[in-house]
Amino acid sequence: MLKKLFGFNPEHTTIRTEIIAGVTTFLTMSYILAVNPAMFSVLEGMPTGAVFTSTALAAIVGCLVMAFWGKLPFGLAPGMGLNAFFVYTVCLGMGYSWQFALTAVLIEGLIFIVLTITNVREAIVMAIPETLRHAIGAGIGLFIAFIGLLFLKMFFERIMK
Repeated sequence: MLKKLFGFNPEHTTIRTEIIAGVTTFLTMSYILAVNPAMFSVLEGMPTGAVFTSTALAAIVGCLVMAFWGKLPFGLAPGMGLNAFFVYTVCLGMGYSWQFALTAVLIEGLIFIVLTITNVREAIVMAIPETLRHAIGAGIGLFIAFIGLLFLKMFFERIMK
């Protein structure tokens, strides 16, 4: 049953290993439940509770789709890079409302789905040299770490006041 649902192969792993990996992934990803609402709270009128709930629901749906449809053990959650761009560049930097920016994200998502269905996305990714693809992943990771450290700094500054 586990093999059919998740592609579980007892020759390569154990249930204990998979449970530990799942808990580790959850603990690693759970920071987004605090950082995402905190980041969006700087936007006037953005409901922080709704941001928390939508972040959790998006992660749950993404992980379940990846587990049951993709049969891959990947944790998925809203992208912090896009969220930071949304808040700090589009809304605060360019002065657009968060409602306008959310509409742009919806349109971007629909375009991404079309590119994926038509295999154009894969062609674009394969056109990028492999070393640059690895560098992009490292750069995104450093950017997310920078955002986390920035919020940690802000947190400690508030405590010290």
